[in-house]
Amino acid sequence: MTYVVVDNCIMCKYTDCVEVCPVDCFYEGKVMLVIDPDECIDCGVCEPECPAEAILPDTEPGLEKWIELNAKYAKIWPNITHKKDPLPEAEKYDGEENKLEKYFTDEPGEGD
Repeated sequence: MTYVVVDNCIMCKYTDCVEVCPVDCFYEGKVMLVIDPDECIDCGVCEPECPAEAILPDTEPGLEKWIELNAKYAKIWPNITHKKDPLPEAEKYDGEENKLEKYFTDEPGEGD
């Protein structure tokens, strides 16, 4: 089992989770974070830290596309290990549906 970042991270990008990760397995895109499934040790400390509830265990049903997305972009986006401010309008986008189709971009973030 590993943890994955899902739809609600998009356009919010809270980084509370990266501060608690003992293995630094988060990677930063322009509008969201992802978790490297090969680095994640399944400790689960990140899940309760996410204000947007956008981190789930990969055992939840229907997460196949998110597992693939996390694995793909963790290999190409820069590593992030320190908390940053969320995106400017994070609260506005928190809870919005279909954010992958509306806002996702494969552009990398800045990382550390």
